Amino acid sequence: MTVEEHGEQEMSFIDHLEELRWHIIRSLASILVFAIAAFIAKEFVFHDLILAPSRADFYTYRKLCELGEYMNSPGMCIQKLNFTLQARDMSGQFTTHMTVSAIIGLILAFPYTFWEIWRFIKPGLYPQEQKNSRGAVFFVSLLFIIGLLFGYYVAAPLSINFLSSYTIDPSITNEFDLSSYIDTLTRMTLACGIMFELPMIAFFLTKAGIISSEFMIAYRRHAIVVILIIAALISPPDVLSMTIFALPLLGLYEVSILISNIVRRRDLKRLNKSTN
Repeated sequence: MTVEEHGEQEMSFIDHLEELRWHIIRSLASILVFAIAAFIAKEFVFHDLILAPSRADFYTYRKLCELGEYMNSPGMCIQKLNFTLQARDMSGQFTTHMTVSAIIGLILAFPYTFWEIWRFIKPGLYPQEQKNSRGAVFFVSLLFIIGLLFGYYVAAPLSINFLSSYTIDPSITNEFDLSSYIDTLTRMTLACGIMFELPMIAFFLTKAGIISSEFMIAYRRHAIVVILIIAALISPPDVLSMTIFALPLLGLYEVSILISNIVRRRDLKRLNKSTN
């Protein structure tokens, strides 16, 4: 082994900090680039993306109308959302523009940011651990994107429609603050993106020997209670929104049990081959 190879394998604490610093800088730079791009594309970001679920011609509402016609259930068709948006603060729209741009920058840069983090962590793993975690960046990014799409096209619009159509008296009109609407939209969308990572979390925890499919099955009832609590905390305060969050989480928990079982079987087969 040469001195250079030995230096690459045994880095000092300061060298690790320097490497981590550059990974963080590159990650923040990617977020900043996407945030600036989102800030410049103001019309598309707000009219076609952020405010789209507030209009009756949104994709989800149109598909619900088509489903209602097919099922002969006109009540499923959403003709109008009974609310208007307004900005009460003088700097409200500018602040919202900045905040939304930063959130979109974070979302778009997520795959690259995770890749940078993974590049820092990967050299510290054993060769077998590196082999087992192959494709981690792809699957983590894929599940995050699927979760975002579910939140944007299913969870958020259904909750927005329910909350805007709920009235305690016909004389009261719904005039929501822009920040309240965007908070609901982004919170539900990002929460779905994060909760869809549950199968990958189960995969890594099983590989680490922390959990197993038997463990997850034994504590399924406890997990259901925890899922319901999480759904109640991250969703708006209504039963429909909580249900929209809880059902996918329950499904993902069952998928995680299946993944954990597959991982353990493969590890046992590999162990048996090595001993034989």
